[in-house]
Amino acid sequence: MNNCIFCKIIKDEIPSAKVYEDELCFAFKDINPQAPVHVLVVPKKHAASVLELCEDDKELLGHIQLVIGKLANDLGVAETGFRVMTNCGKDACQSVAHLHYHLLGGVQMSEKMV
Repeated sequence: MNNCIFCKIIKDEIPSAKVYEDELCFAFKDINPQAPVHVLVVPKKHAASVLELCEDDKELLGHIQLVIGKLANDLGVAETGFRVMTNCGKDACQSVAHLHYHLLGGVQMSEKMV
């Protein structure tokens, strides 16, 4: 999508603090971090949310989960714990209509965080 901010970040049209990239996904630091470690992991394929995914996306989703585990280790939060979440729709406060996962860690989480 031409007007999607995450698609523009993936294409390097908008600068980001990239922490990971491969052929299927892109990860970068959140510009408004809610924890010491707050990285967004986004598929390069545009989908507004999990509701736009289909059977063909199983490999992509599994890959993203493996990347999240790798990043948790690389960013030093795997041992102490971290949170992974995605928002879907306005009631969940999804602010960008491109599927993305928040990886948060480096602090004791509360039930009310993000």
